[in-house]
Amino acid sequence: MVTETSNQTSSGASGTVSQLTVISVDAMGGDHGPAAVVAGIALSAEKNPEIGFIIHGDKTQLEQLISKRHGLADVCEVRHSDSVVTMDDKPSNVVRNGKDSSMWSTIEAVRNGEATVAVSCGNTGALMALSMIRLRKLPGINRPAIACLWPSRNPGGFNIMLDVGADIRADQEDLLQYALMGASYARNGMDIKRPRIGLLNVGTEEHKGRAELKVANDLISEASKGANFEYVGFVEGGDIPSNRVDVIVTDGFTGNIALKTGEGTATLIREFLNAAFRHSPLSRLGALFALTSLRRLTERIDPRRVNGGVFLGLNGTVIKSHGAADETGVSAAIKLAFTLAQSEFSEKIAARVASVLVERQDNPSIGDNNGRTE
Repeated sequence: MVTETSNQTSSGASGTVSQLTVISVDAMGGDHGPAAVVAGIALSAEKNPEIGFIIHGDKTQLEQLISKRHGLADVCEVRHSDSVVTMDDKPSNVVRNGKDSSMWSTIEAVRNGEATVAVSCGNTGALMALSMIRLRKLPGINRPAIACLWPSRNPGGFNIMLDVGADIRADQEDLLQYALMGASYARNGMDIKRPRIGLLNVGTEEHKGRAELKVANDLISEASKGANFEYVGFVEGGDIPSNRVDVIVTDGFTGNIALKTGEGTATLIREFLNAAFRHSPLSRLGALFALTSLRRLTERIDPRRVNGGVFLGLNGTVIKSHGAADETGVSAAIKLAFTLAQSEFSEKIAARVASVLVERQDNPSIGDNNGRTE
């Protein structure tokens, strides 16, 4: 959705009115501070002139950073916030007392329709709590989910996995909704016409796994008949980076552990490669011959390229950038925000979930062992 906004500099001077896709950015929550966030915004603005920004944080500091970037003030509006949500802040305390924070202001811009997507590097729990309180859940959604991109053997280079930390619990109804939202993300965010969905389990045999997984297996299989996705059944951990599926559905506890393990493994491989090629003069010579291939590998497993967990199931799109993101990571999160904004993402998820909800209400036999429906 393209939002009409006034191109206004942070000092208040008005420019011409133009059609820009406006992204609301919390500039204060990351480990590297607002300098890295503004650098990422500048990188995105340079690549894509169709993006406008509402930037939230310390106005004086942000104006100074923006003024050093040629032309950036023309596509930015700075909104001052007195406080910052830290990584140690409890989400409940932020909900009660965080109205003057940059994170709250960032969400409010989406809630008020001034921006299409919110991006923050800040406290994940606080960001999810504020997003749920201020934006509210889509009708029919029990629990929102965080979806991330995972490097894979698929032609597009990535798979989607959800949930990766919004809620450690997930019953069969939640897993069904994750499958529907993940399929919509794959279609609108990655242009996969008919996504393949897999349900993460300890094995692919139907008798394995917890009771809710077995019921979810039936629910997702049934929903796939009328929805635009293919259900491949249970998948294992080894399938997460495979070309067998496009979307992996799991609970937030399992997904978050898998995500952090994958990020740690990618970092470890990169460090091992650096150490191996610096071991001796001969190995350094070999590194020169393999330089192009090494760069390609480094880019493929670089977490910064896929930075941005998407909060699914809300009345508005929110992207959680990694707290340690540098300018490359922030720019990647903004690029994802722009892609989803252009596709009217939230509206399509709402329509998909609503259609399945109606179908299950018309056919009460589709449900769990207790006959429960959404």
